[in-house]
Amino acid sequence: MTKQTKILDEVTIRFAGDSGDGMQLTGSQFTNTTALLGNDLSTLPDYPAEIRAPAGTVYGVSGFQIHFGSKEISTPGDTCDVLVAMNPAALKVNLRSLRNGGIIVANKDGFNDKNLKLAGYDKSPLDDGSLERFQVHAVDITKLTTLAIQDLGLSTKHIERSKNIFALGIMYWMYSRPMESTINWIKEKFQKTPEIVEANIRVLKAGYAFGETTEIFLARYEVEPADLQPGRYRSITGNEAVAWGLLAASVKSGLDLFLGSYPITPASEILHELSHHKNFRVKTFQAEDEIAGIASAIGASYGGAIGVTTTSGPGLALKTEAMGLAVMLELPLVIVDVQRGGPSTGLPTKTEQADLFQAVHGRNSEAPIPVLAACTPAGCFDMAYEAVRIATKYMTPVILLTDGYIANGAEPWVIPKVESLPNIPVHFRTEATDFQPYSRDEKTLARPWAIPGTPGLEHRIGGLEKEHITGNISYDPENHEFMVKLRQEKVDRIADDIPIAQVDGDENGDLLVVGWGGTYGAIRTAVESKRKKGKSVSHLHLKYVNPFQKNVGEILKNFKQILVPELNLGQLAQLLQAKYLVPVIQLNKVQGLPFRAVEIENKIDEILK
Repeated sequence: MTKQTKILDEVTIRFAGDSGDGMQLTGSQFTNTTALLGNDLSTLPDYPAEIRAPAGTVYGVSGFQIHFGSKEISTPGDTCDVLVAMNPAALKVNLRSLRNGGIIVANKDGFNDKNLKLAGYDKSPLDDGSLERFQVHAVDITKLTTLAIQDLGLSTKHIERSKNIFALGIMYWMYSRPMESTINWIKEKFQKTPEIVEANIRVLKAGYAFGETTEIFLARYEVEPADLQPGRYRSITGNEAVAWGLLAASVKSGLDLFLGSYPITPASEILHELSHHKNFRVKTFQAEDEIAGIASAIGASYGGAIGVTTTSGPGLALKTEAMGLAVMLELPLVIVDVQRGGPSTGLPTKTEQADLFQAVHGRNSEAPIPVLAACTPAGCFDMAYEAVRIATKYMTPVILLTDGYIANGAEPWVIPKVESLPNIPVHFRTEATDFQPYSRDEKTLARPWAIPGTPGLEHRIGGLEKEHITGNISYDPENHEFMVKLRQEKVDRIADDIPIAQVDGDENGDLLVVGWGGTYGAIRTAVESKRKKGKSVSHLHLKYVNPFQKNVGEILKNFKQILVPELNLGQLAQLLQAKYLVPVIQLNKVQGLPFRAVEIENKIDEILK
């Protein structure tokens, strides 16, 4: 039968199943193929917090959501158009995300009595009429997968693990995606096991052919390429972008890159990515704990490399004392904090923005550190690069905040030309004449970077207070106060070296929505929606949190009301009120999930009434 093809501007698909069903792999392959077709996109991987949650339970559900379109895409989507559910638990957990009239593609074989009971169903929702408001397609995915490859002699386990590829084939057919990219990936991934290559390619094609030949799907869809700026693109996650930004800064500065890190969700992928790039003078060290990770990075900086350590909130707490040491030593150091739900172990696989106070203030005594915040997966590249620039120019540790949402999420990234990246000039002190380890650059207040072993540049280091200029140990009260103020002034001067803040929309009006970090996409989508309806609302997103950009206070005073949406209980809101003495309205969410644009839209409507 001839099937109708419909053109869509945008689509949101969510793949969901057990953590062992390969939903992250399925979503990643669909993402890569979609990126190659030129669609703009945004993704939201959703991992279970339990490492080995019982199969079939709601605690073990793993999901991957992708929002793609022929127009600019800023969020992974408020609601889904399609839910691919591999078992009852996946359906139960994710059904609330599916819009009315949306499509459900369910693995009928997964809805057996055992799985229904584990998910808390008395009877199958595929048969009881509870899904009448959706378009439900129950497919024997496991059975059809088995039929496609049963002659290859594979174990039941291997056959079972291929069913996600069958679901991927159906989605490739439904949304007019080519299979070639995934076929090439399969050949490369499993090149040492030809029978697995053959099995996965067969299953992928079987899923595609099922979509083509079955009568349950009456239509397929096309999404035209987006009108993106010209350039060479690749799909990139936030963690990959951080790693590449650090690599680029290493090459442009001519310095070796050293990463001392202890694995922690959701930051570990930065360590994994950088470990592949030893040819770029990168050294990665998987330390025995968080303290060893940052201590080794400080040692690398002392030795003339770009010292980096990566972590999440609990690890940042453990690194606090060493961060104070780096402040006292005045050495360049980059600390990447990929925030997650807390406190303590908290929600290790879920996102949050609750480390802002810890980043700005979380050290003993007066220990100022510049704090930057990336706001999109691709933007992590720029902010990682900027962190290295500031750290080496001002001889200071720098904290870069990302979060689980943008670290694991992906979007198209236009690969910059190397010559377009700002220079990172580094000057090591080599002249012994008149050398003083704590003398100052007049503009930046940075002290000299003197590499150990350079003749005539021997000097004392350590955590005890330094005497101005000489760097000798000093217990003098007046010197201590002078040095405390000097270190603060050095950080404050960074405000003269960063771009001024830019408002999206009118520069004055009824309402300004101020955000930072991964709330960018949801805020931007909400504000643009309201502006199209004639509302007087604008958007300011902060990438520099300490110090703030010089014109932030002036911008805030140009609006009647200020709304600050945050994935915490109001940390940026407090910093803005303390710094600029302006009242702000808070919109807070701490559910381990990013904002939906509609949540911010509703708050905007409430305020503007």
